[in-house]
Amino acid sequence: MHKLVMVAFAASLAMPVMAADMKALVAESRGTIKDFVSSLKAALVVAVESGGPLHAIGVCNMDAPAIVASQSVAFRGRVGRTSLRRRNPANAPDSWEHDVLNAFEVRLAAGEGISGIDHAEVVRENGRTVFRYMKAIPTGGVCLTCHGDDLDPEIAAAIDARYPDDQARGFAMGDIRGAFTVRRHLD
Repeated sequence: MHKLVMVAFAASLAMPVMAADMKALVAESRGTIKDFVSSLKAALVVAVESGGPLHAIGVCNMDAPAIVASQSVAFRGRVGRTSLRRRNPANAPDSWEHDVLNAFEVRLAAGEGISGIDHAEVVRENGRTVFRYMKAIPTGGVCLTCHGDDLDPEIAAAIDARYPDDQARGFAMGDIRGAFTVRRHLD
């Protein structure tokens, strides 16, 4: 775990977050992300088995938002995905996420294993105390079907039709594809 507790900062907030509370929030966030990944992977497997990779694009386009909504309700906050090179404009990072994603890239370049790259923090946003957590998404082999350099022309055309401003190509194995992101108001 990468120095997740920001006790000094949290102590200065109107509603202090104790180290034990922070650990619990991080654990819950990790569980929520695990559930999200499991649900999304299950939907992708069904799509690929029934119609190949082309059908998986529809899962990311149509099913993923419903999975995000369900996980957000269960988490009592907001769950999502973001990236410095996003496909869906709705997943563009806010300024906090952008800074964390850049820090993730620095950590990866410094040799940190991608599976351990995450960050949690309690911040003030619009006068409210907010818990935020992000976990890096590694680019795996199956990801390259839609996010690599050499896309099948039919897949590229389907992506272009749904996402005309797509920036999420050209990834290689082991790159940070983006991050899962969660947030919850604490007050």
